[in-house]
Amino acid sequence: MDSPFSFVLLCLASFRLTRLIVYDTITNWLRQPFHEWVEEELPDGRKEVFLVLKGNGVRRWFGELLSCYWCTGIWCAAFCYAGITLWPGVFQPLIVLLAIAGGAAIIETVVGKWLS
Repeated sequence: MDSPFSFVLLCLASFRLTRLIVYDTITNWLRQPFHEWVEEELPDGRKEVFLVLKGNGVRRWFGELLSCYWCTGIWCAAFCYAGITLWPGVFQPLIVLLAIAGGAAIIETVVGKWLS
């Protein structure tokens, strides 16, 4: 990394990529083979939704990985860093796009909390 700006870009890009994989609806197809959401009624009548990991072995491991923000974040950061180091021409536009989206998401969250 040649500058603090590059470091910030990588941080924002890995943040956004991690959120995209772990939480966003658009990537449900990626998590669906490994996760199942189960709704249960509690004794007091309230309903609660639980995440249940499917399978065992490697399938369960991927399910745990895809449900853990911290775990997925490490792999996303490694992916972004390796990509920008080994193939900068290909990864630089992707890193910049993810960083802009990550920064915008942070701003939207702050503004949303500030205005409410």
